[in-house]
Amino acid sequence: MKKENKKFQKISDLKEFALIEHLTKNFKSKNRTTIKSIGDDAAVLNYENKEILVTTDLLTEGIHFDLTYVPLIHLGYKSVIVNLSDIYAMNGTPKQITVAIAISKKISLKAIEEFYKGIYLACEKYNVDLIGGDTSSSLTGMQISITAIGEIDISKISYRNSAKKNDLICVSGNLGASYFGLLLLEREKQVLKENPYERIDLNEYKYILQRQLRPEARRDIIESLEKMKIKPNSMIDISDGLSSEILHICKNSEVGCKIFEEKIPIAFETKKIAEIFKIHTTTAALNGGEDYEMLFTISQKDFEKINKISDVSIIGYITDKKDGKKLITNTNEEIDLKAQGWTM
Repeated sequence: MKKENKKFQKISDLKEFALIEHLTKNFKSKNRTTIKSIGDDAAVLNYENKEILVTTDLLTEGIHFDLTYVPLIHLGYKSVIVNLSDIYAMNGTPKQITVAIAISKKISLKAIEEFYKGIYLACEKYNVDLIGGDTSSSLTGMQISITAIGEIDISKISYRNSAKKNDLICVSGNLGASYFGLLLLEREKQVLKENPYERIDLNEYKYILQRQLRPEARRDIIESLEKMKIKPNSMIDISDGLSSEILHICKNSEVGCKIFEEKIPIAFETKKIAEIFKIHTTTAALNGGEDYEMLFTISQKDFEKINKISDVSIIGYITDKKDGKKLITNTNEEIDLKAQGWTM
């Protein structure tokens, strides 16, 4: 965003519409589907022959984020990403977002400008238009509600309920890193609470922290699937942990699954910090959440194609419903998968 307007020093200097105008003045529409964005009673969109995808997430201070260690620029960025990820998980392309926030008196104008700077950066990177929203006061901390709107050809939509027996189960990237990023931030928060003058160097944990504070949506995976002419039979993004997400697919598709522990992708940095916290990396991958990777199933006929896409791992296959939902451990034991991640 452009340099701060020095005319305004506090949020109270601005009324609601002036505040929205001040925070969004640098957002310019980039998509032809956006006919009218901010500045009227409602946005106007034209999707012609495309199907429209809509998703909303609500983030609440103290539940989903902690402002004692989350930079507001990262919070703005992440707030957009978690919504765009849902659009990509339908095999779609996000085009617009709306942003509604409720803020308490402790939040300064400069802080909110940092938050919107993060939103701006995400919109620029993913070619998304900010087309509206709302602001309000809050007595209980900051609340953020973002709605993302996307488009897709009806023949390309990937639902959760279309996995088929013998499908290959695939996942992008690596899992568990974001969970350890959260544990690290919570640990350092406690250290500073006990000793405010403690000097903490977290440089060696940059990757882990980035996965928690500033994740990315896997647009590249969706583009690669399109390029290779692979249409996932089912797909979901990993926000609540691998176990919860594959169980969503199995329940909606009325199938079972087998996932192999040795096939679950774990980054070197994750393995390293797991030793410090004495938590098994598989536990973090299954139950941690907030990785925002793509979990999808494909027909076996696409095996050779999927192997040509970098950063995708085949971790198992879909079975008959009566066979259950199983994790095959490194010692060849079969364990029932259970949803132990975030459930709200």
